[in-house]
Amino acid sequence: MKITVVGLGYIGLPTALMFANHGQQVCGVDVNDSVINKLTSGQIHIEEPGLQEELDKALRSGKFHAGKEIEPADAFIISVPTPNHEDAYKSCNLDYVKSAVTSVLPALEKGNTIIIESTIAPRSMMDHICPMVEASGFTVGKDVFLVHCPERVLPGQVMHELIYNNRIIGGITEACTEAGKKVYKTFVQGELLETTASVAEMSKLMENTYRDVNIALANELVKVCDELDIDALEVIELANKHPRVNLHSPGPGVGGHCLAVDPYFIIEKAPEKTPLIQAARAINSQMPSFIVQKVEETVQDITNPKIAVLGLTYKGNIDDIRESPAVEIFDQLAFHTNYQVVAFDPHVQVDFASKDFQQTIDQANFVLILADHNEFKNLTVEDFDTVASEAIILDTKNIATQLAENPNYYNLGNISELNKKGAHAL
Repeated sequence: MKITVVGLGYIGLPTALMFANHGQQVCGVDVNDSVINKLTSGQIHIEEPGLQEELDKALRSGKFHAGKEIEPADAFIISVPTPNHEDAYKSCNLDYVKSAVTSVLPALEKGNTIIIESTIAPRSMMDHICPMVEASGFTVGKDVFLVHCPERVLPGQVMHELIYNNRIIGGITEACTEAGKKVYKTFVQGELLETTASVAEMSKLMENTYRDVNIALANELVKVCDELDIDALEVIELANKHPRVNLHSPGPGVGGHCLAVDPYFIIEKAPEKTPLIQAARAINSQMPSFIVQKVEETVQDITNPKIAVLGLTYKGNIDDIRESPAVEIFDQLAFHTNYQVVAFDPHVQVDFASKDFQQTIDQANFVLILADHNEFKNLTVEDFDTVASEAIILDTKNIATQLAENPNYYNLGNISELNKKGAHAL
């Protein structure tokens, strides 16, 4: 089978390589010259465990090549970004998806399958993509087959989960669903779940909305317990001893191109019917400001305080800073002209992030742990010998609990203690 994958980002590239390394001939297409040049020279452009090895294998076999031109194929897989519009409900921007579909149409032949893996708003396939394909002269479900198969993998475990996770196969017609199953059967060992395109769209969105809402509940609990001087993390630990309770972990906010984006695609379609989803989005979106406020209150009496941010990604052990609350916290703090704000992240290549941990925390008055990288899980009290006297460490991910022997270590459980601490001891 010949497969053309359009969009070689965090999902498209692993998907393309997975097909190639399971015997399919794959052309990967991207509009970014840097991406194509790197892949052609044998280098990945994103951080994902095992991905470099998969690229090496695919290039050696000759089953994968990258370029900027769409090539004829049996199946076209579209995996491009779907950002938010800057409108009242942050609705789904289908421009990249539509552009990708338009680019495929000249190469489309009878019997071909088009699969949209990009996360899209409900009814996008029926109301937008299907009409585009049929306007080019094809009958969907008869001449060509149109499917929505949303990705559902966890960054850091993508290569494993592509194979073993269940996949939702949502066709415009039953024939489309069968065509989609034929494509993914080449390597997926999880169950191929048959449904309609619209159900597939909503299922994907609800997977992430469920998590967003439950994280919002945990984050709201943190704010309530901060007000009442109660340890929120202990509350969660004990509540989760109940056999039917599973409170999620709080944090500095949510990010990435899933939890921070997808719920809006539901909200836009039924704003009057989604007060809970909207409230959850607001709670999680406000968490960076809540963290910043805690820092501001603590350092208010210090002249030119140094604040060290550890971690810029939205989750641990990846290089993805899309919609990252850590970056938002950094930006809000950097807005203060009298603060010296520095950042360290061993996974991220950005100008404002240092690669030297000790240089970053040297004489820092406040240290914020904002990403659960493995590098931060093994930090010891001795690693912070160079911080300023009585410096505060706030672990918003609750990953460096071994630092608790430091009396100035805090997490989202005992964050109310910062209200008492103030800046006077610093």
